[in-house]
Amino acid sequence: MDIAIVLLAAGQGTRMKSEQPKVLHQVCGRPMVEYIVSAAETLKPKQFVAVVSPASAEQVSAALPRSAETVIQEDALGTGDAVRCALPLLKDFGGTIVILCGDTPLVTGDTLTDLVKKHKEREAAATVLTAKVDDATGYGRIIRGDGGVKRIVEHRDATEMELHIREVNTGTYCFDAAKLAAALQEITPANSQKEYYLTDVIGIFFDHREKVVPFQVEDSLETMGVNSRAQLADAEMIMQERINRAHMANGVTMIHPALTYIDAGVTIGSDTVIHPNTFINGATVVGSGCLLGPSTRVVESEVGDGCEITFSVVREASLADGVTVGPFANVRPGTKVGTKGKIGSFVETKKATIGAGSKVPHLAYIGDAEIGSDVNIGAGTITCNFDGTAKHKTTIGNGAFIGSDTILVAPVKVGKRAYTGAGSTITKDVPDDSLGVERTDQRVIKNWRKREEPGA
Repeated sequence: MDIAIVLLAAGQGTRMKSEQPKVLHQVCGRPMVEYIVSAAETLKPKQFVAVVSPASAEQVSAALPRSAETVIQEDALGTGDAVRCALPLLKDFGGTIVILCGDTPLVTGDTLTDLVKKHKEREAAATVLTAKVDDATGYGRIIRGDGGVKRIVEHRDATEMELHIREVNTGTYCFDAAKLAAALQEITPANSQKEYYLTDVIGIFFDHREKVVPFQVEDSLETMGVNSRAQLADAEMIMQERINRAHMANGVTMIHPALTYIDAGVTIGSDTVIHPNTFINGATVVGSGCLLGPSTRVVESEVGDGCEITFSVVREASLADGVTVGPFANVRPGTKVGTKGKIGSFVETKKATIGAGSKVPHLAYIGDAEIGSDVNIGAGTITCNFDGTAKHKTTIGNGAFIGSDTILVAPVKVGKRAYTGAGSTITKDVPDDSLGVERTDQRVIKNWRKREEPGA
């Protein structure tokens, strides 16, 4: 059976009170429209048409797959009008049209597959995905009759008796393409909103004795629409639970899953342990046997096997196997740390390559630097990389030892196995196997305190 997708993504989300298009608000690190697109792609559609608004057409189109076609709904005249806008792009399509809403990020590909299967088995003109909910406020009610769906009544237009119905319309449908096109010509804006309701097609089908089949989803949360910031937060929590359970099923330990926040694009190896208040964002890849957290954030980074990151932030960085970070480290973009390297407490790095076995244990800033293997960076070391106009590079060779409180004024090189004396300001290159020391002679002024005290 040939499938075409019509994605309704023209809603402005007035209740979101945002300049951003509603469907682009993020759930677990992805625009929510990407979730519904991913679910739809499990159907392997022949065509994919998205209906967008004039104000957000460019932004929404950028979040859709390249194969998707877009059409603009010039005026917000309702869901029926939105689907009518899409039909010219489907004029040569004769299969099943699946209507989806861009603000339902929790629906799964399995549910859509089952919906299409039911539609095909029953040879229906339309199949409506329904859900039974405790609070049906705002939802269209499913009115059953003669073994199928008789009509769908929008909440605003429902009678007192109809408002007690708990089975609701989810906004997801399968339609016979030709019959849908014909029925859309019959709908009118005779309702409280003065809009063209797609739901009116169901009543038209019933009147024409066409078969309209309900398909009730097992988990009503799948069909939850996001129309407010509160609903966005609800969707985030549900999606986060799904993501965390999937990682735990693959061998990841979470000490407190409800306080563990992982984006949809993250990959984590088995036997990794994640402590509470840890955030893993973007397309981060974490290896096996790692220890992350507590109170740690890792963003768009590669973390090798057996790494430990505690009370720290790692952004757009690469950590090889066995690296330790923290506590209270800030690993900034462009940092690369070799096998068994160490970024210690209150250390900040930026655009620095730190070789295998090298250690920056505490209280240091390493920026725009290339550090070889087995280097020890003493406490309080700073690479002075910015002269007020341009950034400059510090290079430290393999096996070097940088004394505590060394100031490395770039551009400068410290050779292999070279040393710097504690408290030195290094402005000249230090050759291999050499010691660089820069200090003034110490003066001791005896009885200084007594001289400075009044009346001494």
